[in-house]
Amino acid sequence: QSSRLPQAFASMAAICTCSSSSFLSLLPPSKTLSNGNLPLFLSPISQTRHTRRLLLHRNGQLAVIPRQNSLKRSPFSVRAEGSTIGEREAMVPPFNVLITGSTKGIGLALAKEFLKAGDNVVICSRSAERVESAVESLREEFGDQRVWGTKCDVREAQDVKNLVAFAQEKLKYVDIWINNAGSNAYSYKPLAEASDEDLIEVVTTNTLGLMICCREAMKMMLNQPRGGHVFNIDGAGSDGRPTPRFAAYGATKRSVVHLTKSLQAELQMHDVKNVVVHNLSPGMVTTDLLMSGANTKQAKFFINVLAEPPEVVAQYLVPKVRSIAGSGS
Repeated sequence: QSSRLPQAFASMAAICTCSSSSFLSLLPPSKTLSNGNLPLFLSPISQTRHTRRLLLHRNGQLAVIPRQNSLKRSPFSVRAEGSTIGEREAMVPPFNVLITGSTKGIGLALAKEFLKAGDNVVICSRSAERVESAVESLREEFGDQRVWGTKCDVREAQDVKNLVAFAQEKLKYVDIWINNAGSNAYSYKPLAEASDEDLIEVVTTNTLGLMICCREAMKMMLNQPRGGHVFNIDGAGSDGRPTPRFAAYGATKRSVVHLTKSLQAELQMHDVKNVVVHNLSPGMVTTDLLMSGANTKQAKFFINVLAEPPEVVAQYLVPKVRSIAGSGS
């Protein structure tokens, strides 16, 4: 069986680099971001629930590393990037947080971690039923006065404007806005076989929806005395690697990085110092979108080995995001 592992990993390459709000990063830990400004944040994403970790390195070789090895040796990484424009006033927690696509998966896990940290959270989804269910569950655990939810389809500009109004009504202002909503239309096939509906779903959610959310979040924060931070979660394809059978999804996630840099440049052009746009790369997470591409037991096995549950990723990400807001960086 061990002789078939490299071949199995090769066949899994596309799946392992495709997830709803995450990507498998094979950058060496010593590598900095392309702009040279910020180092990589290393995460425990490569730590599986097993006693040893299976890692697929850049050269395609399989390595087995004991769990007790230091995280700094992991090829997986979490990035939070954004150019610094002068000095900013540090925000004081508790923070007011808004997360799109947050009734399940990594979005819901992030909401729980912010609530555990004492922050106030607004969640949203295009499904009113899922919002109601998630809010009820979160309030049972964290209380009625710290979490609110509303229906929002990020593809619809008016919905996002209504989301801003809802957040201002409940929170008065938003310190941290996380753009997590994303879609691969739950379709895992070559682009030539993709339907018009699937392509429209992916592009309007991941690209148009992100642009609308960034626009409305920035407009709101520019009118807030303390400004705010926008975090755009990228995913498979954002680093330029191919995403076969997820081509449309990968193309939209590649655009996330470009959009973030362009928005930061626009803010700099206007000498804006208290609104910052960041990229957030959570690594490989076991989500519904990722598992939708695993159509065999073998594929699901390797995803379970390589990926981490949303809760584990959120436990690492949230302190990093809060530290960025709290430090004024």
